Amino acid sequence: MKFTDKGILNLKAKDKMYQLREDKGFGIRILPSGHKIWIFVYTFDGKRRQMNLGSYPAKSLVDARAAHAAAYAMLNDPTNPRDPQSERDQKHEGERQARDEHRKAPTIEKLVSEYIERHAKKFKRSWQEDERLLNREVIPSWGQLKAADITKRDVTLLLESIVDRGSPAMSNQVLKIVRKMFNFAIERDILQNTPCLGVKALAPNNSRERTLTESEIKTLWSSLDSPKVAMSNELRRALKLILVTAQRPGEVAGIHTSEIDGNWWTIPSERAKNGKAHRVYLTDLALELIGEQTVFDMETGETVPKGFIFPSPRVEIDPVTEKPIGKPIDAHALPVAVRRNLAWPMTDKNGKPLYDKDGKPATENKLSISQFTPHDLRRTAATFMAQMGYMDEVIDAVLNHAKQGVIRVYNLHKYDLEKQQALEAWERKLKNIVSGENSSNVVSILPRKKTA
Repeated sequence: MKFTDKGILNLKAKDKMYQLREDKGFGIRILPSGHKIWIFVYTFDGKRRQMNLGSYPAKSLVDARAAHAAAYAMLNDPTNPRDPQSERDQKHEGERQARDEHRKAPTIEKLVSEYIERHAKKFKRSWQEDERLLNREVIPSWGQLKAADITKRDVTLLLESIVDRGSPAMSNQVLKIVRKMFNFAIERDILQNTPCLGVKALAPNNSRERTLTESEIKTLWSSLDSPKVAMSNELRRALKLILVTAQRPGEVAGIHTSEIDGNWWTIPSERAKNGKAHRVYLTDLALELIGEQTVFDMETGETVPKGFIFPSPRVEIDPVTEKPIGKPIDAHALPVAVRRNLAWPMTDKNGKPLYDKDGKPATENKLSISQFTPHDLRRTAATFMAQMGYMDEVIDAVLNHAKQGVIRVYNLHKYDLEKQQALEAWERKLKNIVSGENSSNVVSILPRKKTA
């Protein structure tokens, strides 16, 4: 018989299931309930098979004919005849497995955790910065999404949102860490592809060239002594110590009394960026900024080492001993404090925000100098040492820069005396700058080569 829409619609249920067929095995089965199912009856490898093509009226006569035609063509392919039911079963099984795998696939929150534990903590000394950035910038937007569902467009929109809030440099840093996290996921066979492929930084990566002038150094030093600056005493002293010692902000923030022996501060390898222990000469001014290295223990009645020179105001309690756990100030607190004081929100006498003529929040520069970062203080100290005539090898030794090339193998000199001389000369120069005396009177203690 030839099926028609009207004929199929008028088919009535009977006490038993029955079937009607057109040619080439295309047919319809009518159940006692009245439910109608399109079928394809065929033989493959000598076995009779019956394939379900869908229910009527959800699948119309036209769609059922198309499904039958595709199955019939597969069965009668002259070059590669295949069982359409088995092919569909395999396809459905593949789709089911894909759904199961997707259901089990990690969310971004879980991927972040695995990346930090299995990669960042093992291979990056700055893993805490990765964790902080991902927790602040990525998890709030993507945390509960499947890692496999994140697209290139998602990455771009996230970066644009960071740029739009006025943090273009941060958007570049987010891209760098997110790209690394997704590459980690590919290496561990968590994902097959990265959504960061082809995504470009939205802001130019400007080279770090900022150094403070003598006038800016004097102003900053004075501002850090002023009560108008919204900053703890620990942060003020830490910023000054970066400038005096030319060491990295994170290393200064974590300085501990166990690392200090007289005038020498040894930064242990686990805290040094290049993984090499580093000796820093502490001048009188540096020791003054470090302050007392012992405290009176009320429980024992004894004087004990202070511990961290710049302790964190956030106190954590050891769940076992129920005593406070000593921690240093977070290295990230330094740049945050600087940024806040460079653009401190202004309010009226009632504490309500003030706005400028363009309707933007009015701000005050409490530090009274142009934008800078704590790391710029380290660069400033190195630059002034170079201006005083100290050679690059000595300055690199002060900064704990790794030796390059052949010199790394053959030059094993530690430069302790030279580091002491350079930092003492820089202290004299700095004191002159801060006091406002003629800094030209401070010269390098190294003899200069005569020029022809």
